[in-house]
Amino acid sequence: MTPQDVRAFFEAHWTVRQYQNFQMPTEHLETLLFAAHRAPTDATAQMYSLVRLENPELRARVAELSGNPHLASSSEAFIVCADLYRLKSLLEHRGYAYGNWPAASVHFAIGDAVMAGQNLLLAAEMLGYRGCWIGGILNALGPISELLELPQGVFPFAGLTVGLSAEDPQSRPRVQPELLFHTDKYHRPSAAELDVALERMAPISARGDWAQSLARYFAVGGTMEAREVMLRDFLTAQGFSHLHNLDEPNLDKLFARAESLGYPETVLRRKGSVVEAWIDEGRVAHRGEGQGATQALAGAIDAALEASKLQG
Repeated sequence: MTPQDVRAFFEAHWTVRQYQNFQMPTEHLETLLFAAHRAPTDATAQMYSLVRLENPELRARVAELSGNPHLASSSEAFIVCADLYRLKSLLEHRGYAYGNWPAASVHFAIGDAVMAGQNLLLAAEMLGYRGCWIGGILNALGPISELLELPQGVFPFAGLTVGLSAEDPQSRPRVQPELLFHTDKYHRPSAAELDVALERMAPISARGDWAQSLARYFAVGGTMEAREVMLRDFLTAQGFSHLHNLDEPNLDKLFARAESLGYPETVLRRKGSVVEAWIDEGRVAHRGEGQGATQALAGAIDAALEASKLQG
């Protein structure tokens, strides 16, 4: 392909939500999955899974829960998942203790999932199909996960639909490239450049006000604030507990707190799948444990305070 061919291919990309009633040939489906399978992955870990929605009743229910009817009408529909369950299973199968790295796990598992899904979509477009990434899965993480019987360590990142388009081509605008692509250092946009970006993106909104459209999602009172609460709770339940601990005091403050209570010596160590903390004053020591050092040390301090109350 020439550079012009490549530009033409990506220029022809557009998101499609209305599909023809068309059954994708098996060879085409297998090609899409092959492309996803060959996606890049961090440390060869392949921390993703794609759940193909084949059963019509299941597809209809997921479409209803997510508020995206094209999950039921497209030729093929997938739920793109970040997946640590399989990785944990592989390690434990060979006798290794699974590490405590919940924040990094979200970082890398989402990256793996997105790269696999995008490979699938690019392959679909090479075959003449169109598709759509669906963030509305976030609207019903719990119910959708139950329907798909996702184990702990797996969460549905997004939906992905593919099929033959039943709507006219419509490429959406983008902000000017110089706001997205930086050389050597980050370029902070000026007020004038932000105005240009808003003007370029204005056609995407029915009222011609892209900032207003963004505000419905991302400003105070927007839908992302409600989704944030739901996502934190769900990720905690699925074993990605770092988000639950974001507001805890940091380790330095906890060390200082232990010293102020008369415990100058602190010991942290890993014990199996948890971290164990001991604070010691010489005559007596108190223990705490958790998924990380912060949680373990906070637990030891709580134990010391509780013992102090009992003695008092």
